[in-house]
Formats: sequence, C-alpha cells, structure tokens
Amino acid sequence: MKTFATILLFLLTTLLPAQAQERAWVQIEAHPTQTTAEERSRAYAGLFPNVAAYRIPSGWYAIALGPYTPDQAESALRRLRGERLIPGDSFLNDGTSYGQPVWPIGAAPTVPVTPAPVTPAPVAEAQDPTALPEETPAEARRSERDLDRGGRIEIQTALQWEGFYTSTIDAAFGPGTRRSMADWQASRGYEPTGVLTSRQRAELIAHYRKQIDFLGLREIEEAEAGIRIRMPMNLVDFDRYEPPFVHFESRDDSGVRVLLISQRGNQATLFGLYDIMQTLKVVPLQGERQRQTNQFTITGRNAEIESYTYATLTGGAVKGFSLIWKRGEQDELMKKVAQIMRDSFEALPNAALDQTMAEIGAEQRADMMSGLEIRQPDSTRTGVFVDAEGTVLTAAPGLTACSRITIGSDLPATLGARDTALGLVLLHPITRLAPIDHARFKPDVPRLRSEVSVAGFSYGEVLDLPVLTRGTLADLRGLNGEETVDRLEIQVLPGDTGGAALDAAGAVIGILLAPQEGPRQLPENVRYVADTDAIIAFLTANGVEPDMAEGQAALPPAQLNRRAADITVPVSCWN
Repeated sequence: MKTFATILLFLLTTLLPAQAQERAWVQIEAHPTQTTAEERSRAYAGLFPNVAAYRIPSGWYAIALGPYTPDQAESALRRLRGERLIPGDSFLNDGTSYGQPVWPIGAAPTVPVTPAPVTPAPVAEAQDPTALPEETPAEARRSERDLDRGGRIEIQTALQWEGFYTSTIDAAFGPGTRRSMADWQASRGYEPTGVLTSRQRAELIAHYRKQIDFLGLREIEEAEAGIRIRMPMNLVDFDRYEPPFVHFESRDDSGVRVLLISQRGNQATLFGLYDIMQTLKVVPLQGERQRQTNQFTITGRNAEIESYTYATLTGGAVKGFSLIWKRGEQDELMKKVAQIMRDSFEALPNAALDQTMAEIGAEQRADMMSGLEIRQPDSTRTGVFVDAEGTVLTAAPGLTACSRITIGSDLPATLGARDTALGLVLLHPITRLAPIDHARFKPDVPRLRSEVSVAGFSYGEVLDLPVLTRGTLADLRGLNGEETVDRLEIQVLPGDTGGAALDAAGAVIGILLAPQEGPRQLPENVRYVADTDAIIAFLTANGVEPDMAEGQAALPPAQLNRRAADITVPVSCWN
C-alpha cells in the first residue's frame, strides 16, 4: 500500500500534463494490433492515470504516458525504469509520430490543431513488395534513415520472428542487426549487403504481419485459473473447465488446442503432474523432457501431432499450459507461438482452479483424465519375473516390432535373449528393479489331468492385479508330439499370453505361449505352455539361474492369488 501511495504521489506531483508547445511522452510499448494495444493500456491504467494509445505511421499502436514537459518526461522515464514499473526499453517521444488516439475512447489528439500530413516511412504501409522500385545500396541506406523508431523496432522484431535476430529489440541497427539482415537476405536469394532495400523491408514486414494476423495473438487473463498469457485466439476458442485444465479447442478446424493448467499444490503435485502429462495422448512419447525443482517442460511429437507443455510451482499452486497442434506446414510457426506463450506466461496470485467446478458429463471413461485421453499401448501381455534383479520372461511374438516396451507401471525395458523356436524372450528393465518375488519352477513332472491356473493380465492394464484362469493339464506334449510344450484345456484371453501356469502349490509348470499361426486354427480352449525343462535350459544358457519350488502342499486360494500377483507383471508394446 505504501508503494502504491508513493507511485500515486509521484504521478500527481511530477507527471501532470504539460501545457502546449514543449511536450513529451514516455513510450512504454508498441503493438501490431489495436486490440492488444487497448488491452495493455487498460492494464497500465490500473497503475498510471495518464496512459494513452496512439496509432503511429508504421501501422502499429504506441502506448505512452503523458504529456509532460521534456524535463518531467526525462525524470519520469528515469524513475519508473529504475523502479521497474515500465519496460526497460521505454524511451522519450515528442509525440509528432502519434496519430489518432485509440485509447481511452474519446481522447484528444496529441496536437489540438489539424496536423500537417505525415509522410509514412517506407515500411509503414503494407505495400506489395514487387511494386516498390529496386534500390542501390546507397539508396537503401538513405531510405533506411527515414525510418522512425517504431519502424526500426518492427524490422528487428520481424527478423527475430524469422529466427535471424537474437539480440535486444532496441531500434539500433548495430553489427548484430546488420548480420541478421545479411542472413535474411542470403536465405531469400538476395545479395547479403546487411542493408535492406525498401522492397526487402516490405517483403520482410508483410510476411511477419501476415503470420501475426493469422494467429490473432492476444493477451488473455483467465481469472478462474489465475493465468495471464498471450494466445493465438484466431485458432482456438474457450470450451470448458475440467480441473486442472482449462480447455481451448480448435477454431474452424485449425488443428490447434490449448490447455491452461492450474491447481493448488506443492512440489509433489508438480512432479505428479509431470508424470501424468506423459501418459496423455496429447503428449506423444518422442521429444525432450526436463524437470527441475520448481518447473518442467515437455515436448512431444509423433507423425500426427506435436505439443509443448510448461508448468511451474509458484505461490502454492502449479500453473502452466500445453499447446498442441497438427503437424504440417505450420510446425515452425507453432513453435514460435509456444515460445511466445512461454515468454508471456504469468501466474497471477491468489487464484487457482476450483477442483469441484467441472461438470460431470454423460461420458466418463477410465481411459480419460480431466477430459483428455490417456495414451494406451498397442497391446499388453503378461510377463513373469525370473530372478531378483527384475528380469522378465514372456512370449516373444510381436515384441520386436514395438518402438517401446514397458513393464509394470511404465518402466522401460529392453529385449534380451530370445528362443525363436520356443517363442520366448527375456526382458531387462532399464532402471534397477527389485520385484516382491520371482518364479519358482516345479522340479518334477506335473500330474496329467491336474488343475492348473494361468496368471495373466487378461484385460491389459485395466486391472492392477493378474486374473487367475482355471484349466486342466491335458497332455505333456504337443498335438504333433512336441516334447518342449505341454497342452492345456483352458479359456484364456490375449492379455494372458506370457503368463505363468501354476500348479495348486504355486509352482510354475510353464509359460503360456502365443497362439500358433498357420492354416490350422486350434479350438479356443486349446493352448500350449513351454514346459519347465525347456524354460530352465533357456534361462541357464542366458545367465539366469532359475529357482526351484520346494513345497508340495496346495495353497489356499488367497495365497495362490498373492503368489501370482508377486511374480507376474504386465508387458506393454507402444508404437
């Protein structure tokens, strides 16, 4: 409160409008659209009583404080910049370039008499570049000298937008600006002189303005979420709240979506969101990820979409955004938009989405989170832990075609040794894993026609624990006399493939193999398991020492279920 009173007193005593003749303004911002200029002026009006926005010859809109006497303006500029109440690149302007005021509505022009006509600088009008005459380097320099500060700023901004200029936007055409001009000229097939001709300036500015107009970049303030940010509002429309997201869906099939992220929480909330975002379809697997103590960024891309997500922990809340777009010709443009959104992002204090504000619609699905689809694997089968280091044994068919394999709760794994004839493969977790238990194999031949239970993730990852499916050991060999497999009579589902066949004591008597492919289709209740002798030989040959079961007594159903849950794990294939 004391700070605000100091500002107000300073404004009322030293920043009052000066009388005519010698007048000056402190120009604080310039924007390419009237809408943005009006919005920013309203924002500044909450702090300064003498804000106005004017159209300038370049076609942009300047936001300024004033008018003052020149001495007052210089004092205001120095004081307000020093206290960081206005941008660091603010500057003094005598007002001669200020045209019709656009904010506040009804404001008087800077000069109360009819001004003399102002000849625009060469870049002011959106001219057809081909209609401008060719210029020699000397003529280009002369026409460049006629540019006002706004025109120079727009050229630097356009060069920065195109990726050629990376330094400060200061209207000074120094060595850095000259190099960027030469680089732009070379990219367009022009002689890289480092001085843009009128035609080249018009071409550069026209392309820049076309993209800005296409995007409709505007600063919005989402009060419920407590976020202020610039967004491409020509491409998206507000749709709904589903905490922790504010959904902006595509406008006119633009292929662009925006999520604003807002929820109260702490570092654990931030880290949890980091993990959750990577399970969503709108965040493809490929791309860079970076998590720090108080923020994270995620980029994701696949053949169809690309996305950029940023979130930060501030003021007891996690806030951020995701920009999602269809891949195509606008990829580079949307990457620029992502950076603009990141640079303009502001988390407002004392506001975050109320977690109870979402409407409960008719469509509620387990594979969705806050209105977003959770990414699902192409297929899920079952694996069996075979040692204390987390090595997994499973059925091999189809896994070599997976771009990514995970075990358990999204733990990446790599393919190891494979027995092509038997159809088994070993998987090794990338990070250290200590399973609760691992398989113990029956040391002797199982009894024919005895009951067996196959432990498998019949329904993929929908259930956290495996399903036990009862069946019968029908034969100790295959239908063609194969000695490395046993035949079961059992009704299983695709997700059970790779699961452990257990006897009543919980000992592993086999691993469920994938259904055979070929012209002969066996009845649905006929399945093979690799028998223990073949499995033990495969494991031993590849450096895994299998453990043997000791107990022979039948386990109660609850203990058998627990044994199955401890040694089996879902194995998922992602593409």
